[in-house]
Amino acid sequence: MASVASPVVFKEFCPLYYLLNAIPTKIQKGFRSIVVYLTALDTNGDYIAVGSSIGMLYLYCRHLNQMKKYNFEGKCESITFVKLLSCFDDLVAVGTASGRVAVFQLVSSLPGRNKQLRRFDVAGIHKSSITALAWSPNGMKLFSGDDKGKIVYSALDLDQGICNSSLVLEEPSSIVQLDYNQKVLLVSTLQRTLLFYTEEKSVKQVGTQPRK
Repeated sequence: MASVASPVVFKEFCPLYYLLNAIPTKIQKGFRSIVVYLTALDTNGDYIAVGSSIGMLYLYCRHLNQMKKYNFEGKCESITFVKLLSCFDDLVAVGTASGRVAVFQLVSSLPGRNKQLRRFDVAGIHKSSITALAWSPNGMKLFSGDDKGKIVYSALDLDQGICNSSLVLEEPSSIVQLDYNQKVLLVSTLQRTLLFYTEEKSVKQVGTQPRK
């Protein structure tokens, strides 16, 4: 008996003008007009997060059709990576060109959820551009990688408002991808891919030959 083919769903792809029109193309800083470039993107069912060259994070709520803006205090620098997570609270991690990493715990209108915007900073371990971020499913762990090969683990206690960070791995080439699940961190660099077992703090390389 022939299998029944699944129905084909046609989708139309078009520019998100409602999103793009809410982001300025230029800003005025003193007497200078600065062009705003979009530098990082992540999406989930609730939000679209867009990082920019002026250090501003634009967060579009897909349910309320509202755009909100978040930024780093102090130096205005390009955002290089953003990573969203929806667990008990909505979280977004942001990395910059100088190695700054911050986590924003978003406000929710749902009962029992977070009612005040909070920010956690990963203090001063990264010294170069953030190239990858990965969450644990429960939002208690964040891994960040940079273009010098450093990987930092940050333990977050959202109830106590605490973020403790430490260097867990250092590779000789830039980190290009991170993914975490079941106490195993997948790491891809310009030279190799490996599995880092966070409990044993051991490394297992995927494949034997380095990338060319």
